[in-house]
Amino acid sequence: MTKKKKRKSRNNKISNLTNTILGILKKERNKTFNYKQIAAKLGVNDASSRNQIIKKLQQLKAKQEIEEVERGKFKALVTTEYHTGILDLSSKGNGYVISDDFEEDVFIASNNINKALDGDEVEFYAYKRRHRGKQEGEITNIIKRAKSEYVGTIQIQDKKNFAFVVADSSKMYKDIFVPINKINKAEDGDKVLVSLEDWPEKADSPYGKVLQVLGKPGEHSTEIHSILAEYGLPSEFPHEVEAFANQLDTSITDQEIAKRRDMRKDLTFTIDPKDAKDFDDALSFTVLENGLYEIGIHIADVSHYLQPGTILDDEAYERATSIYLVDRVVPMLPEILSNGACSLRPHEEKYTFSAVFKMNDKCEIKDQWFGRTVTYSDARFAYEEAQAIIESKTNNIPQEVSLTGKAYNTDQAIADAILKMDELAKKMRSKRMREGAISFDKVEVKFDLDEEANPVGVFFKTSKDANKLIEEFMLLANRKVSEFVGKMKPQKTFVYRVHDEPDESKLAQLQTVVGRFGHKLNFKDKGSIASSLNNLLKDVVGKKEQNLVDTLTIRTMSKAEYTTHNIGHYGLAFDYYSHFTSPIRRYPDVMAHRLLQQYLDGEKSANEEIYEEKCRHSSNMEYLATKAERDSIKYMQIRFMQDHQDEEFVGVISGVTDWGIYVEIISNKCEGMVSVRDMKDDHYQFDQDQYAMVGKNSKTMYQLGDEVIVKVKNTDLVKKHLDFYLLGKPEAQD
Repeated sequence: MTKKKKRKSRNNKISNLTNTILGILKKERNKTFNYKQIAAKLGVNDASSRNQIIKKLQQLKAKQEIEEVERGKFKALVTTEYHTGILDLSSKGNGYVISDDFEEDVFIASNNINKALDGDEVEFYAYKRRHRGKQEGEITNIIKRAKSEYVGTIQIQDKKNFAFVVADSSKMYKDIFVPINKINKAEDGDKVLVSLEDWPEKADSPYGKVLQVLGKPGEHSTEIHSILAEYGLPSEFPHEVEAFANQLDTSITDQEIAKRRDMRKDLTFTIDPKDAKDFDDALSFTVLENGLYEIGIHIADVSHYLQPGTILDDEAYERATSIYLVDRVVPMLPEILSNGACSLRPHEEKYTFSAVFKMNDKCEIKDQWFGRTVTYSDARFAYEEAQAIIESKTNNIPQEVSLTGKAYNTDQAIADAILKMDELAKKMRSKRMREGAISFDKVEVKFDLDEEANPVGVFFKTSKDANKLIEEFMLLANRKVSEFVGKMKPQKTFVYRVHDEPDESKLAQLQTVVGRFGHKLNFKDKGSIASSLNNLLKDVVGKKEQNLVDTLTIRTMSKAEYTTHNIGHYGLAFDYYSHFTSPIRRYPDVMAHRLLQQYLDGEKSANEEIYEEKCRHSSNMEYLATKAERDSIKYMQIRFMQDHQDEEFVGVISGVTDWGIYVEIISNKCEGMVSVRDMKDDHYQFDQDQYAMVGKNSKTMYQLGDEVIVKVKNTDLVKKHLDFYLLGKPEAQD
């Protein structure tokens, strides 16, 4: 028996020993290890394993990858090959580190992840070898966890004193171990929010505790709250914050009015979505005797109520943005402010922060003024109502719009104002396009919901003249406010909304894809890129590939973000741009208001470092809110498709990977996947160069942009997966 054991251990080769030893030494680079300590770390103590370790240590020493500090004691060689970056994990367990030290992402094999999780800031070692042409590396240390809370389903082990939480995220590659005394009254199968507490060195899974029981998987309220919890976003306000907001003095006082420019007599109105509850911007319009027009962009003066250092301001800063899910809004501010004191409701006086311009018929600005005001809204329009005036080109105000009496004919005046401002807005938009702005009018998917938030229909929201009228004047205010501060001498700290130039490699990929539909692009210089993209976006309107091309074009763009370092806004073709016009729902706008007032009062520049950190936080929260909003749309699309499982749909192939094809249904924009395993009429292989799945025998090709017919295979509300059966191409149908 002894001989058999020796023979067995002699053949028991330790896998991946080179990387394992290097990983141990690099993780604690300032310590020395002998072979016994390394064996203990690996949990082995037989002679064969020890001999393998000793031999490997000598080999690594000979290759000068480690050094022998004193006899039998080794440590990692400190080289310049240690870098830092952010880990982007795939659902397969491998990942890539995005690092400023490398032009391309660095591939990390799953056995070199070393307990790092998606989004973590990590230290890594770059190997000299490459993986499929990519630089390869190994994570040596976790600098900062991206998140510590996960949503998942709890599985309580019967007759045992522990449970596991299986995370919803496909990028969380380990189940989370939870001791029975930390399950927080959760029942088996509940959807829960779990916090990571520890990940012991020899433990296969991280340890955690249940923070909150979200409900039963698949139920509407459970899944919506799960979306928010997954991204660490709030679902309600703390009691003390609500109480603080409710005790604020929201009255309009003579004392405060005296400090402001009184514009209550100026003709003023709002244009918003018909279901809007908060109105944070209004327009005023006056025809001056010298042939100029005075146009005021009036924004809710949130900063009047939101004072620095209060729990209300702290809460607004942490949230940084309102979140617009399919069936609800999670506001940045409590309702008494967002729908009350700060909402520019009709027939009410409000404190506002205004940008007032005098311009001529050529949209040339002859004078500008910025400051705090008090205004009175004469009327509230829905976009549809304003659009009806623009399309009819008459001054007929819809009867359901309630107007107050003024010294002049209000109906006539407002209709004239809308028509003139539409005319000016079109001139401003045309000028922007000539100067290189890119026109993104992407179709938005919206749902008709019944009283229980069930999706009973899908419709598409498009931008019309009334929307563009508001957009142009908001852009004008945002641009001129940032330009006003940006050109101050000496230079002042401000919050800019910047947008870098598009990535050349992404533009090349876009060229390849749109070429499939017969579109050509010209990327000769900066000007030709913008005009070429605009022509493309115009050409695809109403065509089957519109949503795909719109989406891919947006993806070629750099991500807009907040910063104190101005580089301009490429997409809008502005040298200066900020967010000033939506302080009810965006904290950066509140910061812009505060800084502008500070400089109007002649005070010194704010601390750049502090505001840059606030900008980073705001950009990050905007990113998380956007992900939550997309998840809620995906969830609602899947719910909608549950009631259409027996129907056939025509769709467009919107993505191709080695595991299947993604198809977007033309009629409702719902996207699902056809697994290559379900394409059983042939053996299909992924052709990366042609963005296609190709049949090995029949040579049948399913290529990006092709129309296909699909049918629902499976709807998974929990994992937010929609799976299709592929029935073929439309021309193949009888």
